[in-house]
Amino acid sequence: MKKFFKEFRDFAIGGNLIDLAVGVIIGGAFNKIVGSLVADIFVPVLGLIFGNPEGLASMEYKGIMYGNFLTAVITFILTAFCLFIFIKAINKAKAALIKPEEKPAEPEAPAGPTTEELLGEIKDLLAKMAK
Repeated sequence: MKKFFKEFRDFAIGGNLIDLAVGVIIGGAFNKIVGSLVADIFVPVLGLIFGNPEGLASMEYKGIMYGNFLTAVITFILTAFCLFIFIKAINKAKAALIKPEEKPAEPEAPAGPTTEELLGEIKDLLAKMAK
């Protein structure tokens, strides 16, 4: 039983779980920002472009409310794009700040005999065998 709790403690305190928790929290906040950008800026503008000043959400065709679906699609695309840009910037900053460890130079393997030396040895061996 002690082993079980030790494994759980290592899991709960481990870096991956903490990184995941931070990612979820930041993702939630980021989602609110992008959601507001879509709902408060893009959707009203698109509503005006499509001739519906109330926004996309109120758009319908014979009772089918396709405006909510369009809003959800736009939110998804913009969220994915913003996350892509955000992660790309983070990776670029990481690469600039964290320099890869320099690997120690591996000692070169001792140089073996050249082709000419090997052929000379083969010739000598053949000559000895012929005697």
